[in-house]
Amino acid sequence: MNHDQSESQFTVNRRTFVGTSVAIGGVVATVTLLPGCSDNDAATDSAESAVVRLRINGEERQIAVDNRTSLLDMLRERAGLPGTKKGCDQGACGACTILVDGARINSCLTLAVMHEGADVVTIEGLERDGRLHPLQQAFIDDDAFQCGFCTPGQIMSGIGCIREGHNGSPEEIREWMSGNICRCGAYTNIVTAVAGVQEA
Repeated sequence: MNHDQSESQFTVNRRTFVGTSVAIGGVVATVTLLPGCSDNDAATDSAESAVVRLRINGEERQIAVDNRTSLLDMLRERAGLPGTKKGCDQGACGACTILVDGARINSCLTLAVMHEGADVVTIEGLERDGRLHPLQQAFIDDDAFQCGFCTPGQIMSGIGCIREGHNGSPEEIREWMSGNICRCGAYTNIVTAVAGVQEA
């Protein structure tokens, strides 16, 4: 066998190997679809919906959602409350912070269906009789924002921080609000605003 024959045989074997691999992969993919014969059936089965009953900003609501819908997406897309911002969608920036049963949470990290019967407060629910919440007013007075994108989450987290009793010093406030990112760098004034409000 000369060099050309050897190279030709190697090429055929390599092609045969690749072709066989593709064929086997196709068979495996087909088998995974077999009990419904369609991935649309699988998608339909897993996309079940539910009606979530909860209290949002003092109002009793019943909202139909896909079981996989985050609380953040339900608030923004189904409840008509876009004030809660979608930042990283991974729980790392704090832009989606809200209060659930009085505790601050990242609403992007939890499913809406997990909060049946919960009391939810968003940035839209802070105003009372045309007057801003004291922390909202403090953010204005202390110039504690620039672009404003993170501000709803900062304010909701600040309210949680105050209620938890973690606003005793600038250092304590920075520690307990460290999960809220301000890409404009307004941290000093944010801390000043939170420190200036004693009850939330």
